[in-house]
Amino acid sequence: MKIPKGRSVDKIVEEQIHQWQMSKETAKKQTPQKPSVITVSRQPGSRGNEIAGKLAKDLGYDLFDREIIQQMADDTNVSSRVLETLDEKGLNLLEDVIATVVEQRHLWPDQYMKHLMKIIGTIGRHGKAVIVGRGATFIIPPEENIRLRFIASMENRIKHIAEQLNVSSDEARRQIYKVEAQRRSFTRRYFYTAIDEPTHYDLIINTDYVGDDHAASMVKTLLDKGFKSGVSR
Repeated sequence: MKIPKGRSVDKIVEEQIHQWQMSKETAKKQTPQKPSVITVSRQPGSRGNEIAGKLAKDLGYDLFDREIIQQMADDTNVSSRVLETLDEKGLNLLEDVIATVVEQRHLWPDQYMKHLMKIIGTIGRHGKAVIVGRGATFIIPPEENIRLRFIASMENRIKHIAEQLNVSSDEARRQIYKVEAQRRSFTRRYFYTAIDEPTHYDLIINTDYVGDDHAASMVKTLLDKGFKSGVSR
């Protein structure tokens, strides 16, 4: 997500927390529904970020990228305020989700990962969110989460990064290798798995052949058809 001019990450986080706090009481009066969450994994330069932004806009969902989630997880005070946006039932469900992730993946989470799982888990409890990266694919329960992976050829990814950053093709290639290594390392370190394992995802889209509008339309069709609506733990 590209932060709009004039709006800092801090400001966006504050607005999001306020929005959740305002909707907390309203949610108590509504019939509980399964959270609607889309998680996005992407190869660098595959236009996954752009499509995630379009999806969030088209669906009226909140968009959470690395910067926003990092700010929430890094600041202890912010983390506490984020958790306070859940009621007692939501907090209990969140603890269950985290315990399940830790048990299933045999994790020994450090303090940062504990904060990260709580932040992403809270976003999942509120629902109507598109979450980009940060291992959200592995934290939000699969039955509550449409898991996307965007890929593209190296040639097209280099072209996109070179244009986006206004750098040479060689520099774009170096940037891609660097980011790919960081993401593989993050996934191995915290989730003991490979980020490019296809069984982690419900839909893998090759953006060499699928444009942004078509990709967003494919995902919206899944939602409209009630994909996973009948799935339960």
